[in-house]
Amino acid sequence: MKRNQLFKTKLKTMKRGHEETSSSSSPPHSKPRLSSHNGEDHGVEDDSTKSLARKVADHYSSRSNQTLEEREASPIIHMKKLNNWIKSVLIQLYTHRDDVVLDLACGKGGDLIKWDKARIGYYVGVDIADGSIEDCRTRYNGETDQIHRRKRFSFPARLICADCYEVPLDKALQDDAPFDICSCQFALHYSWSTEERARQALENVSSLLRPGGTFIGTMPDANVIVKKLREAEGLTFGNSVYWISFDEEYTKKKFKSSRPFGIQYKFHLEDAVDCPEWLVPFHIFKELAKEYGLELVFKKNSHEFVNEYIKKPEFAELMRRLGALGDGSGDGRTLSEDEWEASYLYLVFVMRKSGQGDSLKKNTQRRSLSQIRQEDVMYLPCQP
Repeated sequence: MKRNQLFKTKLKTMKRGHEETSSSSSPPHSKPRLSSHNGEDHGVEDDSTKSLARKVADHYSSRSNQTLEEREASPIIHMKKLNNWIKSVLIQLYTHRDDVVLDLACGKGGDLIKWDKARIGYYVGVDIADGSIEDCRTRYNGETDQIHRRKRFSFPARLICADCYEVPLDKALQDDAPFDICSCQFALHYSWSTEERARQALENVSSLLRPGGTFIGTMPDANVIVKKLREAEGLTFGNSVYWISFDEEYTKKKFKSSRPFGIQYKFHLEDAVDCPEWLVPFHIFKELAKEYGLELVFKKNSHEFVNEYIKKPEFAELMRRLGALGDGSGDGRTLSEDEWEASYLYLVFVMRKSGQGDSLKKNTQRRSLSQIRQEDVMYLPCQP
């Protein structure tokens, strides 16, 4: 059996049949400039929100880099590989040689190799967690056991420790902008605790992207989460690798159209996530992004994205190399049913900044290739 056919056959056996939820099962429509669920004044950030943001940062900062053996032993190893495939496909589809990249919520630098393979020209990573930024720095410098294939990456880079959902980045990055690509992977929903934070996130993207620049990302699919909540007997649902739980205030499983921000739930994913998250009703996100000159190119649930791009030979081969669906040897080690169901909780999106820009004109005044020292990392304090 040809490789492409092999992967399509595996997907068919696991497919849940992605379908858009009806208006009765998705978060209700509302207009921008509204209140958050848990606050007044259009979702102005309070101490509680800052505390939760710090809790999320501490969660990711405390997670140590895993050895290859520990990684392969993870109960969601194939889901992680699938997520890496999705991010790799996105980067390959929308990145050009010598592009200048802004990676918001860059974490420990897990996507550095993906950007390197895309032959980018310059990289800036921003993350709220100082521990993650330090891990990203050592990974970039080749000072960890995680990197065996090269001593250093082929592009110069800069790292900033900041809450990019609270702190304006335009002044700090004025010498680095404009960026061709902005990426925010599996993290944008943390900005949705208040309208103020959601707007700051989009302002940072829009102010730093060049006209015609591209914003790529992944985040939880609110339609799917609400659909599953309403199908569940109680306020908790999940399987062997994940669970999601809503508070008693959502007993009726309804959400006020006037308050699309601050809809919090607890998310647990084995060997990955265990912290509060927030629903992002995508129709609200889309309309809010328009205010910042960001137009939707496409939005697809992860299942839909996989089923579409696995048909392309080059991406099917990438899937085989990553091993998310096994390596074709028939040894049975592949994405489990529960991991595939958990991947249904996410969506992929691409937006483009309005206007026309010269994609070939690059800022040549950036740093030259070198290692990043601890003193090179910029720390931007949160606003009082």
